[in-house]
Order: sequence, then structure tokens, then C-alpha cells
Amino acid sequence: MNAHDQLPNEEEIRSNESKAQAILQEYDKEAGYRVFTKKWPTVLVSAIAVAFALYHMYAAYAVPLVTLKHRSLHVAIVLCLIFILYPGWKKASRKTLSLLDGVLAVLSLGTAGYIFIYYLDIVNRGGIPSMLDVVFATITCILVLEASRRVAGWELTAMAAIFVVYAYVGPYLPGDFGHRGYTLSDIANYMYVTTEGIFGDATAVSASFIILFIIFGAFLSKSGMGTLFNDLSLSLAGSSKGGPAKVGVIASAVHGSINGSAVASVVTTGSFTIPMMKRVGYKPEFAAAVEATAAVGGQILPPIMGAAAFIMAETLGVPYITIAIAALIPAIMYYFGLLVQVHLRADRENLQGLSKQELPKVKDVLRERGHLLLPLLLLVALLMMGYTPTLVAVVTIVATVIIAAFRPSSRMNVRDILKALENGVRDALGVAVACAAVGITVGVFSLTGLGLKLANIILMMGSGSLFMTLFFTMIASIILGLGLPSIPCYIITATMAAPALSTYGIDPLASHLFVFYFGAIANLTPPIALAAFAGAGIAGSDPQRTGWISCKLALAGFIVPFIFIYKPAMLILHSGMLDILLATVTTVIAVIALAAATEGFLFTRINWFVRAVMIAGGVLLIFPESYLMGAGAVVLAVAGVVQYWKKRGLNAIQA
Repeated sequence: MNAHDQLPNEEEIRSNESKAQAILQEYDKEAGYRVFTKKWPTVLVSAIAVAFALYHMYAAYAVPLVTLKHRSLHVAIVLCLIFILYPGWKKASRKTLSLLDGVLAVLSLGTAGYIFIYYLDIVNRGGIPSMLDVVFATITCILVLEASRRVAGWELTAMAAIFVVYAYVGPYLPGDFGHRGYTLSDIANYMYVTTEGIFGDATAVSASFIILFIIFGAFLSKSGMGTLFNDLSLSLAGSSKGGPAKVGVIASAVHGSINGSAVASVVTTGSFTIPMMKRVGYKPEFAAAVEATAAVGGQILPPIMGAAAFIMAETLGVPYITIAIAALIPAIMYYFGLLVQVHLRADRENLQGLSKQELPKVKDVLRERGHLLLPLLLLVALLMMGYTPTLVAVVTIVATVIIAAFRPSSRMNVRDILKALENGVRDALGVAVACAAVGITVGVFSLTGLGLKLANIILMMGSGSLFMTLFFTMIASIILGLGLPSIPCYIITATMAAPALSTYGIDPLASHLFVFYFGAIANLTPPIALAAFAGAGIAGSDPQRTGWISCKLALAGFIVPFIFIYKPAMLILHSGMLDILLATVTTVIAVIALAAATEGFLFTRINWFVRAVMIAGGVLLIFPESYLMGAGAVVLAVAGVVQYWKKRGLNAIQA
């Protein structure tokens, strides 16, 4: 098979993209929006979205509205657009706007309108609600839950509803879970006219940071950034052993970091890379799993890290760049482990790369689209210089338009700019409504003290052992992540688990990154592995099998969080260069050993005994004690030498 046969042609790309769009709508509810047959709803949505985007860009450097007004306006417009764009049930029309949804959209605007009109009265009442407060609070809570159901699914809505019931029935609950109880009017009012519920920290971050960076990502996409990274990945890794899989890893990593949606990243890059992987000999399940694992990792990869990192920065009260720097080495280790497994699989099955003659050259790619890297470099530079993320986002959006104009292939006209603004707002709807809905859950935690009770339960289950406490925290994060988007999953687990870990003296940033990792990786773990299922749809493979292979490929993602808890130097936290270097080197060796044991190959095939030895050695390197690390290094060195001489012996026999 020649290289021309391995690279997909234009007809195949169009076919794959069409298939990918159908898969995206199946596994990502955010993609199931209406496509109107009449022009006026389309124009209305575009006008609202563009105005909404421009308002947030203006608010980034101007004096914004008072806190409650700003956040309520943000949520109200998000709800309005969701009810216009997303049908309420499967059989509802996706081409026309129903009367009910029109009414709900207008009611959504009324939720902010009431706060704008009666703001001074609300403040002067000092938390004592009027009957009208309770009516609008109840309407707002119902609208938020219904909108989250349409975009994020039943899980988040059901969880919020359960916690509302918990706040109400507190006096009837046994033991530590009992509390004095609250009336429904008290609960609704707490969620609506305070900044502890729907308009809490999560919505604050959505209205300040997240929407701007998602708009920035939309501008990058419109300028052709996806093409740049696909071509650059092909030119850098396409000809190496198992090249198409490495192309998928690199392209999906960058796309996932900017996009923030694992499923969207899988179908965007997977429609191009999965067919190539299959053609060079990777099995469909493995090809789909590679793409899914790489896409999920984008949420932990700086500089953008999807969206949850902004919430983490706000929660911890630290600059966003601190989160990005701390997350850098663990993210590199995640992708390093994935690349090692991909390479070992290719080496084991003798899977070759693509022919260099058919691949783009690095210098040609950079000459044509390399200027599109400048906005990302500018983003990192401005954050490092200490500018606020909101201002940085606006500057880089404007810079992207200017820089894209350098070449005809990336230049954007007025229509492209307006479309990018609209796409950015559309992409932000799911995140924004998830932040509002999870505010109800977190509000109940705050109102009832449930977060502290759950933290105590985790500590009790851990029985005083840090490792067991980490283990149960990991399980809780993964279980929540099976049904929840990564942002609400992170917020909830951080609320209940981070306090438990702090009792062991764990740095809060390390605790939050720990739960963040496992909330993201839950997208790969069966039985509900949405990213893996999306990849399986493109590859034509078994979804559950693809999910389990994804878990194997994400092995580093399961190990690295434990390492940076035991070795915080890996997060570059208050550590010297020698400690950082030692933590990184031992992690690299551990990742290689565990990847080799998982694949059953290092130089040549590994028998079960040596695999067990390598797993033991890799695990020993996780712990900070020097004698354990030394023992692990010795064990792995012996296993490596055994495999090397075994390979030489096989070569001698073959010769």
C-alpha cells in the first residue's frame, strides 16, 4: 500500500466529517441544536449571540455591572439561547421554534429583568424575601434545571434536584446527614438573590473568563488552526513508526486543550486520523481508543485546559498561570505515557508510518500557517506577565484577527468574524448552564454544611491512610464523571474531597488537580465512556471494548495524580530544581515501565513474570522514600537488561 492510499482523499474526508457530525449529535447533547428553515430565528440567534459576545468583551476591560446584575444577565441570555436552539424532547422539531420554547426564552430574560428592576429593593430587604422574590427565584431554578437537562442531560439536573430535596427534608434524616431543614421558598431565594447559588463562583468564572476563552478558541478555529495542527502533526510524526497514531495524539492534545470538549475533539480530529490508523494496521478499537485518550487529555493540558482550570483558579484564589504551570509536567507525562504505548504497540506489530513523499514538510506548513501560533504564544506571554485572564482573552481575540490577516488562507472577513463570535457563544452555552446548575448543588452544600459531612465520610473510609483516602476520592470522582460534564464533576468533588485531603497536609492546588484529573478521565471509563464511544462510532468498533482499551492507554493519567500528591515537586510547588528534576525523571521511568508492562513489549515480547516485576518497580517509584525509589530503579534496570539481551539473542538466532 503506498502513501497515497493511506492518506484520505477529499471525498473520504467529507464522508468522514458527515459521519462525525452524526456521531457528535448522538454523544454530545450540545451538538443537537435546531437548524431553522425560516430565516428570522437564525438571524435572531446570531444577533443575540454576537451582542452577547461583544458585551463580555467590553466588560473585560470596562467597569462591569454590579455582581448580581452581571451574573444574572449572563445566565438569562444563556437560558434564552438554549430554549431557542435546543428542543425539549427527541421528537420535537429541530427546524422550527415551538410556542412553549418561545415562552420559556422570554421568561429567561425576565429572570434577569426582575433583578435589574428591583435590585435596590432586594439589597435593602437584607435577605428577607418578598413573595415576588420567591416566584422569580422558583422560575429561575426550574428554567436552569430544564436548560441543563436539554444541553447536559438528566444526570446534572437530577443531582441538583436531589440536593434540593435534601435541603428540604433535613429534619427527617438520621445521623450526621440530618440538619434543621429549609422551606422551598428559603432554598429558592438562596439560589437566586445571593451569590452562593446559581450566581455563585462557577457562574462568575463562566461570565468572566470561560466565555471569552471559548470565543478565542472559535476565532482560532475559524482562522484554520485545526488545519495547522493536523498538517504540523503529520509532518512531525507521520513518517515515524506507527505515525498516524502519533499524529492523532499530537493533534487531539492541542485541539482538546483549546476546545475543552473531549467528544468534540474526538470527532473533529478523529474523522481524519482514525481511518489513517486503521490503514497502517492498527485495530479499530485501538485506533478509536488512541483518539479518545488524546482528546480527553486536552482538558489537563496548558495553556487553556478547557474551562475547569479557570474555576480552579477562582476557587483557590491564585492566578490562572499558577494552575497552568503546575499542570504542565503532569500533562506532559500523560501524553508521554500515551505516546510510549502507541510506539510500543507499533513496534510489537511492526506497524510502519506514512511515506514522507506524501506528507507535508514542516517548513511549508509553518510558512503557510505558522503565524497562527503567535496568538497562543501571546496568550502565554501575557499571562506570564501577570495580566488578568479576561484582558488577555480579549487582546488575543483581537490579535488573532490581525495575525490571521497575514495570509490569504487564514484571513477573516467581517462575516467570518461575526460567525466566530456566534460560534464562540454557542460553544459556551453548555459550560455556562452547567455552571449555573451546579451552583444549585454547591449552594445546598453551603446552606446545609453537607460538604464538610461528606469530607468526614471520605476520611472515615480512608481509615487514616492517605493512600486509601486518595483511592476513595478517585472512585468518587470517576463515578460522578460518568454522568456529569467535567466542570460540575470537578466542582462537586473539589467541594467534598479537597477538604478531606487537606487534613493530611496536602497542598490545596494538588488536591484540586487530583480530583480534576479523575473527573476528566471518567470520559474514558465504561460503562459510560462518552469520548471512547464517539471514537468507536467513527472507527466502527465495539464501544465498551474501546472504553477499556482507552483506560489502558490512559494509564499514566491514573498514576500521575498519585505521584504529584506524594511528590508535589512535580507541580513545581515551592520546590528546588533538583527536586523537580528527580520527581520528573522517576515519573518518566515509572511511566515507561508501566506502559511496557501494559503492552507486554519492550525490545521484544515480555512474559508475565517480567511484566509483574515491571509493574512492581514502576509502583515503587511513585513513593517519595529514597529506599523505595532505589529498589524500584534497581528492579526496572534488571528487567530492562533482561529484555535487551533477550532481544539480542533473538536477533542472533534469526541471523
